[in-house]
Amino acid sequence: MSKEVLLLVDALAREKNVSPDIVFVALEQALASATRKKHGEDDIDVRVAIDRQTGDFQSFRRWRVVEDSQWLSEFQELPLSQVHQTRPELQAGDIIEEPLEAVDFGRIGAQAAKQVIFQKIRDAEREQILADFLERQDSLISGVVKRHDRGNYLVESGRVEALLPRDQLIQRESFRVGDRVRAYLLRVDRGGRGPQVILSRVVPEFLSKLFELEVPEIEEGLLEIKAAARDPGVRAKIAVHTRDRRLDPIGTCVGMRGSRVQAVISELAGERVDIILWSEDPAQFVINALAPAEVNSIRVDEDAHSMDVVVDEEQLAQAIGRGGQNVRLASELTGWNLNIMTENQAHEKDEAESARARTLFVSRLDVDEEVADILIQEGFSTLEEVAYVPKNEMMAIEALDEETINELRSRARNALLNEAIATEEKVEHAVEDLSSMNGMDADTAVLLASKGIHTIQDLADLSVDELEELTGLGHERASALIMAARAPMFG
Repeated sequence: MSKEVLLLVDALAREKNVSPDIVFVALEQALASATRKKHGEDDIDVRVAIDRQTGDFQSFRRWRVVEDSQWLSEFQELPLSQVHQTRPELQAGDIIEEPLEAVDFGRIGAQAAKQVIFQKIRDAEREQILADFLERQDSLISGVVKRHDRGNYLVESGRVEALLPRDQLIQRESFRVGDRVRAYLLRVDRGGRGPQVILSRVVPEFLSKLFELEVPEIEEGLLEIKAAARDPGVRAKIAVHTRDRRLDPIGTCVGMRGSRVQAVISELAGERVDIILWSEDPAQFVINALAPAEVNSIRVDEDAHSMDVVVDEEQLAQAIGRGGQNVRLASELTGWNLNIMTENQAHEKDEAESARARTLFVSRLDVDEEVADILIQEGFSTLEEVAYVPKNEMMAIEALDEETINELRSRARNALLNEAIATEEKVEHAVEDLSSMNGMDADTAVLLASKGIHTIQDLADLSVDELEELTGLGHERASALIMAARAPMFG
């Protein structure tokens, strides 16, 4: 029998031109499968070890030691308490093996073993082909449509077959079998049927790669694509930059008589492409991204990572674009939340913010409107700014003397301290109320209270998604908490 094993391994290794070790591993898997069937338990964990020199093999049944609370499978796991009765030295995670009666190699049949071995070899060949393909690090894929099924396309590129799903196609475009198609290598899905290359024609990276193909200066490092945003098949924006002052970035991408950009547009089914200059200054970058609309002024909110963009009334529609397309693409391109408004709207917003700040300062700092307006004109809008902005900056305010400044800073800090104490008391009451609910622990109660969820009713009013987003709790935990909070409603 040992000779039969060695002869089979040698014959298959020569026939398939693979390492004998690949055949040994596949044969061990075939023998393990046959052993499980012989003992009538498909769920047990079996290991077969073949001696590479003699061909002798042994079979073992395996169990993993787990904590009692994590014990799920009686066929492949043993609880730690049971194991410690006979082997106290073992810990959770250790493997226990016991010899198992091996199957008769002749009984499982060489043909059944060959099927497992051939599948193992095919998997190894597929992985090697994919590894060679990915090693080229070429994310722009060109191939031929081999098959069309329910809107999805199977694309053959060299020896690799890739999938171009329907949701990764530009709207209204279609291909026929035999058509050549370009796409971006989106990802590699590794499922039960082996690795599957997934392509896309709608991601912004596809646009960038097409420009790299058409503009040699990008490959040479003279020109750089900083960002791209797309409404696939309709409109796109791309931001370019160069450190070579002799080079015109936009003109270089457009090409002679628009030849370069037209080649990209043709590949993208007529998608209009705006090429803009990238800038280190975020405000200037936003102004460039909103072109052709003209911007009057921009107000930056670093904390909210947003900008209020002020334009003339007649420029409003162009800045926003049809269906909000222009501002949406500009926002995606720059990474900032953009609020487009007219001069009148900006003035109204300023007035509303000033009114809020004035009310805050008058009520919390106990000052008159004149002092409040001085603070607002100098750019103060919160108590934190009054309390903790460096004193020398406040001393630069000509309308306020040092004594007044010291008093304002002291009042602001006292107001913040009182607010913190009130918030802490509110959280304590909330924790006490939430802790009375079934399934609630102290840490979770504190977390919920800190996020403004102060009562069981507050929790019951939330959806699972809202609670997940607000607290970062997992889906199952969030769902269980909300169900517990709503339980009295169904009493």
